[in-house]
Amino acid sequence: MNPPQTSVYLGSRSRSARAEARKRRTEEAARRANRRAYALLVLVVAILNLFGLVMVLSASSVTAIDQYGSPWYFFQRQALWVSLGAAVAFVTSRVDYHKWVRGARPLLVLVVVLLVLVQLVGQEVNGSRRWLGIGSFGIQPSEFAKLAMILFCGELLARRADRVDRTRLTLRPVMVVTALVAGLIVVENLGTAILIAGIVVGMLFVAGTPLRSLLSVMVPASGGAFTLAMLVPYRRSRILAFLDPWADPQAAGYQYIQALVSASSGGWLGRGLGASREKFGWLPYAHTDFIFAIISEEVGVVGAFAVIGLFATFGVLGARTAFHAPDALGRMLAAGTTIWVVLQAVVNMGAVLALLPITGVPLPFVSFGGSSMVVTMFAVGILLNVARQAK
Repeated sequence: MNPPQTSVYLGSRSRSARAEARKRRTEEAARRANRRAYALLVLVVAILNLFGLVMVLSASSVTAIDQYGSPWYFFQRQALWVSLGAAVAFVTSRVDYHKWVRGARPLLVLVVVLLVLVQLVGQEVNGSRRWLGIGSFGIQPSEFAKLAMILFCGELLARRADRVDRTRLTLRPVMVVTALVAGLIVVENLGTAILIAGIVVGMLFVAGTPLRSLLSVMVPASGGAFTLAMLVPYRRSRILAFLDPWADPQAAGYQYIQALVSASSGGWLGRGLGASREKFGWLPYAHTDFIFAIISEEVGVVGAFAVIGLFATFGVLGARTAFHAPDALGRMLAAGTTIWVVLQAVVNMGAVLALLPITGVPLPFVSFGGSSMVVTMFAVGILLNVARQAK
């Protein structure tokens, strides 16, 4: 009887060893896939930043010469912000993401204070009071509000993940804080307020909030935002101009028309880098909110679709990171950052192409701007840290 028993025992050990070997191969394949996704995410962000630098130089050169006597003025400032943003992303990508949420509530309180200060003593630039600072140096608190809301919502929704269906503990406190922050921002920038609301709604959906409860908040909130927009004359004119820019081509529709002229005149391959005509005073905010129009004009449909493809790739990699996150907090932070970048890119490019109303939000990584660049790269660093720990 012993030989058969020994054979069965050895056969069992052999099967166990094969199963263990398959498990090791599967885990190693998963680790390699995670490393590739991490590297590709870094590459996508780096390409967008470097391409943004080139386009800021091209789009801003005429304005820089006219205002400051040098075509390099905005490029040099943007290069500084990109360098600082890269350093910030490197640091945050090396710090365990669990540590950042410890400062979520203090950061949220600080942001609320800064948003109040903006209304009291903020700098008015281009008719909008969004900045705090002295002289040419300023910060935009509404940009920090995006990060604060992602950290706050991510921490709360992760901590109460097992009670997400109890709206009194999840949906209600999140929406109260969102209403406070967005309410302070909406006075001067309806677009950013709507963007923050969109990020929060996206995070609530990812967290598993019951759809009926989510819709019960979204529908009246959307109606309120539309009513608020229509009550303020300059916002109402923007919405009406979006529906028909040619109804008022010299005023409310001017920005839309010039952006469309710029975007459509590049053809498939564009006029060539630096060869835009619209940047010679025809298209306002060419190097900030409307840089995508200059991109379309100078590198054409092919280049514009390449930029869209980079943001789509970022979205796929961000979603993958959230799916493979090691815990609920990682999933929420990765989802929040991904929704932020992709939604803001869609809103910006949609406005440039007259598919959406002008909201005054920059194109992430590409448009000129310090606060936007540094804060977005901070969030990207957190996303990268989640990706480093992905299962």
